[in-house]
Amino acid sequence: MSMINKEINDFAVQAFQDGDFRTVTKEELLGKWSVFFFYPADFTFVCPTELEDLADKYAEFQKIGCEIYAVSCDTHFVHKAWHDVSEKIKKIQYPMLADPTHTISKDFEVYIEEGGVAERGSFIVNPEGKIVAYEVIAGNVGRNADELLRRVQASQFVHEHGDEVCPAKWQPGGETLKPSLDLVGQL
Repeated sequence: MSMINKEINDFAVQAFQDGDFRTVTKEELLGKWSVFFFYPADFTFVCPTELEDLADKYAEFQKIGCEIYAVSCDTHFVHKAWHDVSEKIKKIQYPMLADPTHTISKDFEVYIEEGGVAERGSFIVNPEGKIVAYEVIAGNVGRNADELLRRVQASQFVHEHGDEVCPAKWQPGGETLKPSLDLVGQL
């Protein structure tokens, strides 16, 4: 089943951000764009490379009004410990959500029961709390923050301009298409 247009459920979880613990709820993300970036576990191999890549792009996500929420099934204490010892993870300024009860992972359908971890999933959530884009990939393949940023920008564009669509490799400021009978078979 597709997750497109699924409204995420209410949640309240602990997060580690800016050297402190805090509670993050669904209410916090309503009214703005969000990316939920699930990864299998702290203190692993591919995960820190992805989280560092996102950390390097975080200001660009913030500039377009999008918050990043990194999510694993670890606790907020483990997030802090990883932050304290890893040079890559020390760069992170976005919230690292703790999901030890698997509430969020199950809601987004990325929880791996037999492993007790989350799949490597990226979800773009619109200001109404609905999923508008996502990908879930094997745990041994890392994701690209540049492409995720581009997909958020494209999602924002079509949200604002409902009569236009973004073609492959679209970049902000690039040419869009207006679906019409005239374009059928012409592209």
